[in-house]
Amino acid sequence: MPRHLPDLSQDRAVASSRPSEIDRFLKKAEEATAVNGRLIFALDATLSRQPTWDRACRLQAEMFGAVSEGLSVQLVYFRGFDECRASKWVARPQALRDLMLRIDCRGGQTQIERILKHVRGEAGKTRVGALVFIGDAVEENPDSLCRMAGELGVLGVPCFMVQEGTDRGCEAAFREIARLSRGAYLRLDEGSADALRNLLRAVASFAAGGLPALERDATREGQLLLAQMRGQPPR
Repeated sequence: MPRHLPDLSQDRAVASSRPSEIDRFLKKAEEATAVNGRLIFALDATLSRQPTWDRACRLQAEMFGAVSEGLSVQLVYFRGFDECRASKWVARPQALRDLMLRIDCRGGQTQIERILKHVRGEAGKTRVGALVFIGDAVEENPDSLCRMAGELGVLGVPCFMVQEGTDRGCEAAFREIARLSRGAYLRLDEGSADALRNLLRAVASFAAGGLPALERDATREGQLLLAQMRGQPPR
């Protein structure tokens, strides 16, 4: 099991006897500049996501490219058996992209509840502007996920839930998580790279500048997020 990210299935980070290559890479990538916004970018890295993983890596870097100033991002992912890990907070888009390229997808069940618990813990230590989660399935109790989503809404952390595929159970759960956390939902069809790119940029703008920044986003995806966050029925 790789050691470069803390294991969220435990109460403390996995100890390592010597720094790994990625540990050194992330240490160099950290910037001492002031950060105005923080965003957690979470991914389902189970085997069903492998066909779109490379696209996610590329678009993630583009996501923050236009709004990277003042925005710090943390990568969280789950995969395999009982593995859920988080990176350090970094302010360089290239740092997270390079880190993602070192991750391979592995078979396993979803661990969305651990993602939400982690976000809640981070929000208790510092202000977190938003969570972006990309996945294609929900294999956990939706009621438990919705309860935690409501807690994140109280903490002021909207969840932007991005669904790949057409699973109706996944859609229902994602929509409710987004609603309860005062976030938004978007489903992506195959080939909708432009939609994902616009969505991620819109969320990054929101995390860095709040609703005023999102109001200036003229893309369909940006306006869709804005409408949902204002309580209008999702489409």
